[in-house]
Amino acid sequence: MNKNLNRRDFLKVTSLGATGMGALSMQSSDARAAWARPIGGMSLRHGSPLIVKPVLVYTIHQREDATSWRPWGGIHTEGDAEAEARKITQELKNLASGADFPFEVLPVAKVTSPEQAAAARDTDCDTILIYAASGSRVWLETLAGGDKESVMFLRHKSGPVYTWYEVAHPRFLRKRSDEYREKGMDVWDIVVDDYGELLWRLRSLHGLKNTLGTKIVAIGSAGGWGEGSKFGPETAREIWKLDIQEIPYEDLEPLIKKALSDKKCVDTARRQTDEYLAQKGVSLHTDKKFLVNAFILKKVFRDLMDQAGAPAFTINSCMRTIIPIAQTTACMALNLINDDGLLAFCESDFVVIPSGILLHYISGKPSFFQDPTHPHNGVVTCAHCTAPRRMNGHDLEPVEIHTHFESDYGAAPKVNMRKGQVVTNLCPSFTSKKWLGFSGKIIDHPFYDICRSQIDIEIDGDWRKLLEDMQGFHWMTCYGDYLREVGYALKKVGIEWHNITSGRTV
Repeated sequence: MNKNLNRRDFLKVTSLGATGMGALSMQSSDARAAWARPIGGMSLRHGSPLIVKPVLVYTIHQREDATSWRPWGGIHTEGDAEAEARKITQELKNLASGADFPFEVLPVAKVTSPEQAAAARDTDCDTILIYAASGSRVWLETLAGGDKESVMFLRHKSGPVYTWYEVAHPRFLRKRSDEYREKGMDVWDIVVDDYGELLWRLRSLHGLKNTLGTKIVAIGSAGGWGEGSKFGPETAREIWKLDIQEIPYEDLEPLIKKALSDKKCVDTARRQTDEYLAQKGVSLHTDKKFLVNAFILKKVFRDLMDQAGAPAFTINSCMRTIIPIAQTTACMALNLINDDGLLAFCESDFVVIPSGILLHYISGKPSFFQDPTHPHNGVVTCAHCTAPRRMNGHDLEPVEIHTHFESDYGAAPKVNMRKGQVVTNLCPSFTSKKWLGFSGKIIDHPFYDICRSQIDIEIDGDWRKLLEDMQGFHWMTCYGDYLREVGYALKKVGIEWHNITSGRTV
């Protein structure tokens, strides 16, 4: 629904940026502390909480003799409505306490008039959660017609049964016609009884909220692979409202040279290198000096991120520029930033970077930016010379530190991702008009003569359809299955979604 993007647009992005500054400042402080200590267990979940406003819509009907005086529904008195509001409060409290992403629930508003509907719609929040027990269709349209996303919850077996459980589809969505005429919501915005179904939608909206307006440092320039160089930066700014802070290499070079000549900085990097190599599951297969220099390079990158107030980072044309300046490759520096819980991507490819940011904020886990290969016999190999280790959001996967493959120089991680792990894979088109997605299972982390971090993925779904419909180039991968959440978010920004695994739009 394209209009949802318009409803949110720049005012929403600006407000999100303002509400997120406290969290972002906390990230920057924590980030500096993290750089100065050995890597330990930490959660990758960052971003502002989703603020949810529950609204109970109902009407108390009065008995009339010898006529039909009440519609379907189990709320008959103000006492029933008070009990229902208390029940909603407790249910949402329980849901929030067990959620794997942050969301806050505001007090339940009771709507029994058009004025109350308008007041609830204008609440300072991100999402209106409509409990449509009964009441006027106009009130529902008012709630769904504002500048927030709306989700409707209906009761069937969880009781008391709601009036709109009967007629939400024909009366609210279709307006007594055969066509969908409600502009504020569609069938996928309505949940019956199941709080698990509600939770994944809220998880998706949390990811979308935190992706829109993300500030990202781009070393060199914002770009894209192939035709993506024409479309990627433009669509990243237009669709996702990314705030891309471009820093030219001529500004970066003196910072790197200064860090390399700073004895305190070098001594710290040497200590961190020793601590890193002492971790379980780490082995070194290149010159140790390359890893020391990677820690120095990471500090330079992190300082730039902190100065910009940006949780995300990317670098363009690093092979031709970084190697002679930093005396290592950028691969390990990006790996280390991801494992700090932030976002770092190679190649400055803004065709696919928005998918990595969205996947991160939906899943609470890092995204693996990678080159796909030719799908065949239900399998595809994906590889890149940088990858996060903390792929499940907490624990560090085993890693071998080799040279970067194409240059046979520097330090690059071969992260041995978990065999049997289910993963989500996103495949954006160059124009960002269409994304493909599929879930799969890691069946091997081989050691071919290709980029160092590499996985063979068994495709869940019609691999021939994937082969035929692939567009763009780079993909994003993360641990877990988040296809529903991604598809739901893409509907909100008007991107066509093809779920290869389920064949469904959500």
